[in-house]
Amino acid sequence: MTSAEIVLVGVDGCKAGWIVVRRELGSTPRNPGSTPSVAVFASFAALLASLPHDAVIAVDMPIGLPEFSSKGGRGPEALVRPLLGARQSSVFSIPSRAALYADTNDFTTIEAWYAAHIRASAVAKTTSDPPRGVSIQAFGIFTKIREIDALLIARPDLRGRVFESHPEVAFCRLNGDQAMQLPKKVKGSINPAGMAERKALLCRHGYEKGFLDQPPPRGAAADDFLDAAAMMLIAGRIASGEARPFPDPPGRDRFGISVAIWA
Repeated sequence: MTSAEIVLVGVDGCKAGWIVVRRELGSTPRNPGSTPSVAVFASFAALLASLPHDAVIAVDMPIGLPEFSSKGGRGPEALVRPLLGARQSSVFSIPSRAALYADTNDFTTIEAWYAAHIRASAVAKTTSDPPRGVSIQAFGIFTKIREIDALLIARPDLRGRVFESHPEVAFCRLNGDQAMQLPKKVKGSINPAGMAERKALLCRHGYEKGFLDQPPPRGAAADDFLDAAAMMLIAGRIASGEARPFPDPPGRDRFGISVAIWA
């Protein structure tokens, strides 16, 4: 890779860790860059170690945690929901940092997992107005939120490279600010029509259909793969200065970490 090239990286959480779609972007028509590739990493640290120091990363994961949660979440969530119409339920509110760190144990039983959820909800209710607990969906990604949070606290150099985005916001922005018409999932199962709608949009933005049609790597689901592909396009928008943060300008948490959804 030459100094004129840049690596664009889209990331989504998955069962096995993190699914990554990356591409080296060339700087001239004669050097348009590489075709995209897809891989899974067990940890975000391992993912970072595989990349050059100046790669631009867009990830579907909340970044920047509030000390106190107001109605609608941190702020970014409330700003992007109106863009999404029927898809706005995909954006769930992020509770306080105290709730995120209320229980950091590894859970060996489902009973322990549910007990930890109850504890986190209790803390969330004392650090939100109006008092609000933690949804099961949000609690399910607490470990991954903390994984990125710990890295950004320990390594301030990452804060200008790792950006929060959200797939449905990304698809909306890539679709001329029109939300997707169909859901990716219906009652927890993949919705083929919704997936086809998103693949068609991604192809309009340069992906080959054959790339998107391939089975996702082991440990990742088909919708995780499409979400990571959309995140890679947002990384490109960030690198080119085309992306917009919600809010604009971004807020900051108490560690100085940016709080915004980019798309």
